[in-house]
Amino acid sequence: MAESAAKRLKTSDASSGSGSGGLRIGTHNGHFHADEALAVYMLRLLPAYAGSSLVRTRDPSQLQACHTVVDVGGEYDAAAHRYDHHQRGFAATFPGRPTKLSSAGLVFLHFGRPIVAQRLAAPEDAEEVGLLWRKLYESFVEALDAHDNGVDAYDPALLAQVGAQKRFSDSGFNLGALVSRLNPSWNDPAPADPAAAQAAEDERFLAASARIGEEFSRGLDYYASAWLPARALVRDAYAKRLQYDPEGRIMVLEGQAVPWKDHLYTLEEEAEAEEKEKEKEGGEGGSSAKKVLYVLYPEKPVPEAKWRVQAVPVTKDSFQSRKGLPEPWRGARDEDVEKISGIPGGVFVHASGFIGGNKTFEGAKAMAEKACAF
Repeated sequence: MAESAAKRLKTSDASSGSGSGGLRIGTHNGHFHADEALAVYMLRLLPAYAGSSLVRTRDPSQLQACHTVVDVGGEYDAAAHRYDHHQRGFAATFPGRPTKLSSAGLVFLHFGRPIVAQRLAAPEDAEEVGLLWRKLYESFVEALDAHDNGVDAYDPALLAQVGAQKRFSDSGFNLGALVSRLNPSWNDPAPADPAAAQAAEDERFLAASARIGEEFSRGLDYYASAWLPARALVRDAYAKRLQYDPEGRIMVLEGQAVPWKDHLYTLEEEAEAEEKEKEKEGGEGGSSAKKVLYVLYPEKPVPEAKWRVQAVPVTKDSFQSRKGLPEPWRGARDEDVEKISGIPGGVFVHASGFIGGNKTFEGAKAMAEKACAF
């Protein structure tokens, strides 16, 4: 089980490789990558590793003396605290995901739950811990696994088939680049003394580990403090959507705006699966609701706030909407919006049609209703 590695730290073997009182973590020296930098950072979030030392080497005898070894050694054995992924035949993945794990994914697989539980101050087997454990992997750690294992975000064959090309350069900047840019350049001067050179390299690694770790912790804090509390609010709004449109195409966040996209897609998937299950059992689906097209929410949590009407994207990160606001409205502001749409209180409609605004809830609702019928 994924939790067992963390639990084993509480047993007597936790004293091995302890040096002067803390556990010793081993990883390879030389050019460093995001996966082992994050793996080391994540381990040190846990109390058992809080005072751990770090050895960066490829010397088997030195690695043998370490309590935990990541990204080197050619061995994956959680019972022995060995987390490498380079050996022939390695094919471990996170539950339900296709991407082969790197050392970051291995450490998160075994220690992610206690890290999340520690942040939420909840038991490791709590539902919300499991939810955040999976969310944090899919939204952060998996990208590092893919990067280190040479997995493209898009199928290169399909891109070639349709002739897709980048419209601009992103300079190759991604989560992996956060770390790789901290490696020394080929012509950077290095100390002549081997020990001093290794110390300088280790210092760069620690900076890289802190850098990727800061992003990881920010993600964890966001999902724990903002994303997770929003889940119940979006669930309530989704349950009430038929009150605003008989086909369920309009969802209203009544109190204030919250992060809704992830939760909406999940709720729709769950509803679709439930309908299919009912049909499979020979019953009636019972719901004629369609997917949500527009989400309404106040700009601020105050009674006099203006309201936004936002088109739901095709996917969470897409700039394409399921159904954008009507083309004739796009780019208009204030009186022009009112004149073109025929709805009082218009404030604006974005040029791409993904979002618009109105002075009142009634006006925003009328915009969404008219857009649904357009």
